[in-house]
Amino acid sequence: MDTDIIQCAQHNEPKNDKQQPTEAAINSHDLDVMPHKQGLQPRTRYLSSEHHPRIHRLAVLTSGGDAPGMNAAIKAVVDAADLQHIDVIGFMHGFNGIFDRDYVPLTPRDVKHIIHLGGTILKSARCKTMHETQGPSMAAAILHELSVDALVIIGGDGSFRGATALAPYYHGQIIGIPGTIDNDIDGSDYSIGFATAVDTALDAIDKIRDTADAFERIFLVEVMGRHSGYLAMAAGIASAAEQVICPELHPQLDLPAIAADIRYAQQQNGKQSYIIVVAEQQGLSTTHLADELTKLTHTDCRACVLGHLQRGGSPVFSDRILATKLGHFAVQQLLTGAHLMMAGEIGGVAGLYPLHLTGERHKSPDPALLLWQQQQQKSRDSSGEDV
Repeated sequence: MDTDIIQCAQHNEPKNDKQQPTEAAINSHDLDVMPHKQGLQPRTRYLSSEHHPRIHRLAVLTSGGDAPGMNAAIKAVVDAADLQHIDVIGFMHGFNGIFDRDYVPLTPRDVKHIIHLGGTILKSARCKTMHETQGPSMAAAILHELSVDALVIIGGDGSFRGATALAPYYHGQIIGIPGTIDNDIDGSDYSIGFATAVDTALDAIDKIRDTADAFERIFLVEVMGRHSGYLAMAAGIASAAEQVICPELHPQLDLPAIAADIRYAQQQNGKQSYIIVVAEQQGLSTTHLADELTKLTHTDCRACVLGHLQRGGSPVFSDRILATKLGHFAVQQLLTGAHLMMAGEIGGVAGLYPLHLTGERHKSPDPALLLWQQQQQKSRDSSGEDV
């Protein structure tokens, strides 16, 4: 794996006083940076004071919403660490495992047959203690007590916020791996679990199309994604849905315009199935939205919330490959001193990105697809103005 294209930014802080790197500090060095796009910040490597630290024990945890491919990432971390004769432990139930001292030893034998499994063998959970004032310092003290030299965190932006809160108190190194079906993490084109979630949503939408055709109904299919429309856009375009409702396309819901588009489609093509893919948290619940559209169009509209179905299932090929690549890469970079970074992939190349910038939400859906969808919407709106 080619990692020479990233130059090393060196800091001379004492090992026992690591602080979160500021953007100014990162940009103060002469760096060759990874190619970046869509408003993403340059990708740099932030090194601890020791260029080649000796890691004796490494810990890994999965936190936040589970994502297909997390087990593949765990396997990659364990296998890569074993090649370097590093002991690995896995904390159970996210950060809770640290506070509860609930952990298991992990060897290649333990992870030999988990790459195809959905969920996470380490379990996952939210951790209220990490939000308490003394939480991060307590977690750091336990990590020191357990002689953990490096911590690998597989999760989303909430997990990475926990990592940056922990860093000022922790003497070891921290690196993140993006695992979330929402794909809303800056610093990587895709996050582990996204491809499988899209595939799951697509399979469901295709089946819904069958019954929608049979009854000539309108279906609103809600997918996950939180504040990002990545999942909705991908599933909507791939399933040829008539409309996609997501933050990037609909900052504010315009029910009359949506209803006008439905009526226009019915006039042009007769009564037939009509599918709208809706990103969650769009102001109205999808069920309420369906009820309102039923009143406006005088056509039966049904809501189908896919929910946690999207988080399950065996990871698809691309998620297994991405997880394996980033897991190995994360361990390699820890051995060169990487700290408070996320292992991601842009343009097919693995690289590092500052953890504290991963939640800035500079990333947006593919501009070409977004433009195409906007043009389709504009065309439908203009055609249906007088309907």
